[in-house]
Amino acid sequence: MSIETVRARIQSISEFNPPMSSAAQDAMVTPAFQAAMNQLSAQGQMVAGTAPPADVTTQPSGTPGSVDIANTGASGLASENGNSVADWSGLVTAASTKYGVDAALISAVMQQESGGRPNATSAAGAQGLMQLMPATSASYGVTNPYDPAQSIDAGTRYLKSLLDRFNGDPALAAAGYNAGPNAVAKYGGIPPYAETQNYVQKVLAKMNAIAASGRLP
Repeated sequence: MSIETVRARIQSISEFNPPMSSAAQDAMVTPAFQAAMNQLSAQGQMVAGTAPPADVTTQPSGTPGSVDIANTGASGLASENGNSVADWSGLVTAASTKYGVDAALISAVMQQESGGRPNATSAAGAQGLMQLMPATSASYGVTNPYDPAQSIDAGTRYLKSLLDRFNGDPALAAAGYNAGPNAVAKYGGIPPYAETQNYVQKVLAKMNAIAASGRLP
């Protein structure tokens, strides 16, 4: 029902009833009625061309051009089968224990890559919580890149391989995750790419913040 229809009905009713006092009119405006009117007014503004509120669609920060196709709940956080993004902490802890990778690093990479959104997909084709490319996912036996358990497990195994290659250095592992291990080997450190350098700084900052807080986000 549009706001114009509601107003027309109110006008037609008023024509068949005697005028009310201001106090009586105020008494009829219940909170529920006012909320409905406010909602219709907002819908009318949107139809008229007013932009909807921000944060309708978010982009994972780790991969330029990524889009989020996950469901969102009332809190605005992405969800999968009704679970908020914070629920991935159990899977992160399990993968950390299984592969011996710092849970704070896993979580930091995940947050930087997808913002904790399991159905994130980048313009380049990276998929899932850990934003793995299809070839990488396939090499780790992933059958559904959007499945949180498979994505976190494979992403952690990939991080483990990078840590092993670069002597356990989380900065170089993060650089390899973003630019590829060959680029890190070529330059003997973090490649001189602005995107990769920025990525590494953000991952390390997130990792340190998570470690300091004593809890996974």
